[in-house]
This record gives sequence, C-alpha cells and structure tokens, in this order.
Amino acid sequence: MTLKQLEAFYWAATCASFAVAAERLHLSVSSLSKRIAELEEALGRPLFDRAGHKAALNDDGRRLLPQARELLAAADRIRASMAQTAELRGRCRFGVGELTALTWLPRLIGGVRAAYPQLALEPYVDIGQVLEQRVADGELDFAVIAGRSSRANLASVPIGEARFCWAAAPRALDGETRMTPELLARLALVTLPAGAGTTRIIDGWLAGRDAPGERLCCNNWGAIVGMLVEGMGVGLLPAHWAGALAREGSLKVLTADPEPEALPYSFQYRRDDGRPLVGKLRAEVEKAADFSAFCRLP
Repeated sequence: MTLKQLEAFYWAATCASFAVAAERLHLSVSSLSKRIAELEEALGRPLFDRAGHKAALNDDGRRLLPQARELLAAADRIRASMAQTAELRGRCRFGVGELTALTWLPRLIGGVRAAYPQLALEPYVDIGQVLEQRVADGELDFAVIAGRSSRANLASVPIGEARFCWAAAPRALDGETRMTPELLARLALVTLPAGAGTTRIIDGWLAGRDAPGERLCCNNWGAIVGMLVEGMGVGLLPAHWAGALAREGSLKVLTADPEPEALPYSFQYRRDDGRPLVGKLRAEVEKAADFSAFCRLP
C-alpha cells in the first residue's frame, strides 16, 4: 500500500467521477483505476461497488475513507515542513463570478504569475451556485463566491465585499428619483439569474413588499447594463459602475430605503484539501481582491 494508491482512492471517492479525480491528480483514468486496483489487491478486498453504471463506495471503502484522509493530511504536513522553496507547479483551476472577472481577476492572475511562474492558471467564470457545486465535486481547486457556503465540506474565508445601488435610464424613470415597489410595478426588474449573489440582495430588499412585475434575467453584466441604458427596466448595479454611467448621463442612480446591503465575498475550498496550493492562492486572492476596481465593459 502506497500514498499514491491512497491518494487515488481518496479523490476517486470524493470527486464527482473518476475522470474528475484523474484530472486533479494529472493522471489518465486508466492509471487512476490501476492504482485503486493495486490498493484493493494489497488490502485483499474491493473498495468500490462497480455493479452499476458508476462506481460507488462500498462498506469497506467508507470505512477506509477517514483513515486515508488522515494519512494524506499528515503527508501534506510533512511535505510543507520540509519544503525548501515556495514554488508551485502544475495547474490550478479556480472559479470566480463575473463581477470579479470584470474588476480584479487580471490583477490576481498577474500577481500569481509573478510569484509562481511554473503554475498554470485556468479561471472559470459562472454564477456562485454553479461554482460552489464544482468546488464540492472536486472540479475546481477553489472559488471566490458571494456569501458563505452552507456545505459542511467547504470552508469559507471572507475576502471583501461589493456595494450596489439601484439604477435606470432617466427616460424610463419619468422624473422618479427613488426606488419603490410602485416603480417595480411599472418597470421590469433587470437582474442576474437565481443563484447569483445579487439575487440575495434583491430578495432581501423585496421581502415584505408588494412589488409584482416583470423580471428580465440575464447571466451577463454587460448585457444587463445595456438593457438598463436602453430603458428596459430598473436594476441593481455595482455602485462604482453605476456612478460612472450616471456621470455620463446614461443612467440615474436611485435612492432607496433601505439602501441595498453590501454583498460579502469569500474564498471557498474543500476542507479536506490540505495542499500548499490552496493556502498560497488564498493569500494571493486576499492581496488582489478589490471590487471597486475599474469594471472592464464587455
């Protein structure tokens, strides 16, 4: 029995599929399966039930899982204590929302490339709900997501917050200066889809208010801004972005009671992932995070 065999078993057992586990370990699926078969042979018993279309842990596999986690964590601590250099190599797949991509993602990539030139970065942009699932499934090493995770196997470390305000085109407002339920009854709410962090702010603001009306959902900030500028409705925008568009006359920022809450963001990763990569990239994220940075319009 070897650490490589235990590593193959552990990630196969905790990732969405053998293919995801193999990618994480930079192996082919056949090599991963071979290591697991060698471990099963060494232990004298199967660890997965392969009767169905997807291999699933059996009782022996579930019993081995926490022991494998402890051994691999101990091995990670030994490697970290004996490391001669902070060099990181290989590939890092991580997720961010579109607001991060439009503001400080380039700064993050530049900082990481300068500090760890041998590390290949693969950012993936999507809404928080999707990113959280991909981290839990082992497809992403970490993600920067609005709010804290409710999943027991994910850790959330606060890294900053973004502020938002209500805005619409002056011609659509017809002189209105405040965000009210009555305005929403007249104008469509232009918003990101459910699962995005801003949905929580909007739902919180609407709680207890009678505000029927149309919703125009789009998964792209640039398209949302375009629809607002064209007078198609009212929406919630990053405050610095809305302010810039208001100064040029394209939009008008609305006052509201209460004003929209700030949206906290966190660095989320699997609690069982003790690799130095995670800690070092978290430090780079904390240095780069700035949601008031210049928004790069699509």
